[in-house]
Amino acid sequence: MSRVGEKIKQAREKNGISAKVLAKKLGVAEKYINDIELGRKVANESFIERVAKFLKTDLNDISMVVTDEELMKEKKSIKELPNKKIEKSEVWTDAFASVIKSVPIYDYSLSNKKGSKELPIYSNKVEGYPQDKVFYLEIEDDEMTGFRMLKGDLAFAHIVKELSNNGLFLIEYKGKRKIRQIKSLGNSKVLLVSNSGSLFTETMESKEISVIAKLERIEIKL
Repeated sequence: MSRVGEKIKQAREKNGISAKVLAKKLGVAEKYINDIELGRKVANESFIERVAKFLKTDLNDISMVVTDEELMKEKKSIKELPNKKIEKSEVWTDAFASVIKSVPIYDYSLSNKKGSKELPIYSNKVEGYPQDKVFYLEIEDDEMTGFRMLKGDLAFAHIVKELSNNGLFLIEYKGKRKIRQIKSLGNSKVLLVSNSGSLFTETMESKEISVIAKLERIEIKL
């Protein structure tokens, strides 16, 4: 058992919490908790902070930080486990898999992946949304410059099926996919707003558009 894993186990048992309950609260597998406590996996600093916060226990001492020397010792102990073959990269891959999400970057078609960005997972969600519904959208034009959205910027988005008033959405209408601000007018009518330097609006029936995703924030390209 590693010092890190031992301290986590002691804190957990002191609070009367099982590994299963701790795993559920942190959005990870029970096996992941057990492997950390037994020293089979390396706990990163971010995960330790989450454990400490949930258990309301001060784990922030120098022995809890994973140094290069300690990491090498734990890697060595893992390699020496009988009848167990583990690739070197697997240690870090497994350690981060439950706490970091590789969020894909797509164009408007959502079929061409252009890269990815890593974001933390909390309670099995990314930025408060189901991790299998989130993605980044690369802005393809300057039709929304009035909303501080330029070609090449990235927008964090998540899949939705319904509209919410005054939101920014990726929608499909008139055979094209566009980003528009949408305002509800009532009677099944909506106002589509774009701004490429001057405001442009279109009034349409809600059934004439398909909602694909809602944009939550823009990351400006410098």
